[in-house]
Amino acid sequence: MISYLLVAAGGAAGSVARYGFALAVARLTGPGFPFGTVIINIVGSFVIGWFAEFTAAYGRHPAGEPTRALVMAGLCGGFTTFSAFSLQTIDLLRGGETLRAIANVGLSVVLCLAATALGMRLAQA
Repeated sequence: MISYLLVAAGGAAGSVARYGFALAVARLTGPGFPFGTVIINIVGSFVIGWFAEFTAAYGRHPAGEPTRALVMAGLCGGFTTFSAFSLQTIDLLRGGETLRAIANVGLSVVLCLAATALGMRLAQA
């Protein structure tokens, strides 16, 4: 039961952080491209990769399931925005912005995979 409460708390914190960060980035870059979502997904991918490796049973600082649930399922799950990414990509396509939609998919997928791998690599170092 405690893990569920920790996931809920982490999810709330991650969602609030995502909302604020996305608004701040949109104010800086304008509404033409979802840079905030791309950056959020990269950062979230890095954090989940780093934390998963760092706190694994074989990692440098093994952590129990409640701690891992708080950060990985809760905080990262609330912070990363794959559903927003999907909606924004469809909106770009519907608006005739095919190249921007392709850029959004390419940047998000490639950079998030790279960020996850980098986080894991740094946790191993």
